Amino acid sequence: MAIEVIVSLVSGCVAILCCLISSFIASSKAIAYIEKTQAITDTKLEELTREVRRHNNFAERMPVVEEQVKIINHRLNNLEKKSGG
Repeated sequence: MAIEVIVSLVSGCVAILCCLISSFIASSKAIAYIEKTQAITDTKLEELTREVRRHNNFAERMPVVEEQVKIINHRLNNLEKKSGG
């Protein structure tokens, strides 16, 4: 009877050890996948941030350009009036 108990205990320990190893490997793969996905997300976020900054810079400069175009058009109209055209 003692042999059966020892065999049962050894079998149980081996089963638990296999479960722990399997769980460790699965969690390691999951962590690696999450880290890879996070790196991709971070890269995409940085690119989007750069694009938004470029757009904001453009949006800030457009009213200035529009005002300059108005001034240039006004000056051209004045020159055309003076030259008789």
